[in-house]
Amino acid sequence: MSLKPFYRKTWAEIDLTALKENVRNMKQHIGEHVHLMAVVKANAYGHGSAQVAKAALEEGASVLAVALLDEALSLRAEGIEEPILVLGAVPPEYTGIAADKRIIVTGYSVQWLKEVLGFLDGVDTPLEFHLKIDTGMGRLGCKTEEDIKEMMEMAESSSKLNCTGVFTHFATADETDTDYFNMQLNRFEELTKPLPLDRLMVHSSNSAAGLRFKKQLFNAVRFGISMYGLSPSTEIKDELPFRLREVFSLHTELSHVKTIKKGESVSYGATYTAEHDEWIGTVPVGYADGWLRRLAGTEVLIDGKRQKIAGRICMDQFMISLDEEYPVGTKVTLIGKQEDEWISVDEIAQKLQTINYEITCMISSRVPRMFLENGSIMEIRNPILPNHI
Repeated sequence: MSLKPFYRKTWAEIDLTALKENVRNMKQHIGEHVHLMAVVKANAYGHGSAQVAKAALEEGASVLAVALLDEALSLRAEGIEEPILVLGAVPPEYTGIAADKRIIVTGYSVQWLKEVLGFLDGVDTPLEFHLKIDTGMGRLGCKTEEDIKEMMEMAESSSKLNCTGVFTHFATADETDTDYFNMQLNRFEELTKPLPLDRLMVHSSNSAAGLRFKKQLFNAVRFGISMYGLSPSTEIKDELPFRLREVFSLHTELSHVKTIKKGESVSYGATYTAEHDEWIGTVPVGYADGWLRRLAGTEVLIDGKRQKIAGRICMDQFMISLDEEYPVGTKVTLIGKQEDEWISVDEIAQKLQTINYEITCMISSRVPRMFLENGSIMEIRNPILPNHI
């Protein structure tokens, strides 16, 4: 690549080789007869939706899933022609656009479907939808046999509608207690009995359920968080059927190195005061990049060693207490591996008292994504600048 389309020393690396391995292992786990639906919503959980989608499709995914119609349209603009399901609510007035672009939407209520029909006049392509059943998540979906029957009758009686799938979402599939999961599964099986399941894509399993409960796969599985090499929860991390390979890492470089004297302070609020003369390194990463202020005092990797963040994290920079002098340009790893040391996404999630999903999603679009396969750079995306400046 002759041009490096970013001009700061901070970037996220997306290991497409690891992602493809996760997809292959999941395909082998669920069997060839089960569709693998690659979930690439929220910019593929912060990884890069188009690149992840293409990699997953290459390894056997047959459907993509997003949360918003805008996300689906973005994938179409990238030249992706495979089926895309929008898992979230699409406003009825925009469903004609979805039909025109052959994007599958979620049908979640009788009222919604009635409103949709009013916006499909003049649309040549039938609107394809998957019927969503709420079995206990309390989010989107119809809950009664009557509503399901009415929605199916509406679809069958209108040339503008085509129901091609039915699904639900488990609330506790990533927990060791399976009582609520079993309740939802039983409810889903009961409510779908009258439906022509032999001609529908039926999916209830997310990553957690797909990894743990092979008997409840139906004919499709939504592969989300674990496609990115992350366990759906710490509770089930030790019972997964194959090793997940983490896909995301985050790096920067030292931009400035200096000494401070005993008693001198660092960063806003002067919350860090040197107890002895020491080296301080500055890096161009801050909370505007998603490295939150709550991570003050945690560690990064330099030269394969853990070094502590000194003082408060600023919007665009933070400082590090160094064990020795390092040259400007030395690589600093915030998430990922250096030599034998590793800072995982789960470690950062634990420090922030949240889940791993949130960590990769919170790294902002200001951080360029570098996509690698077999160690080679395949592409770099920087949303701030066009790639050909």
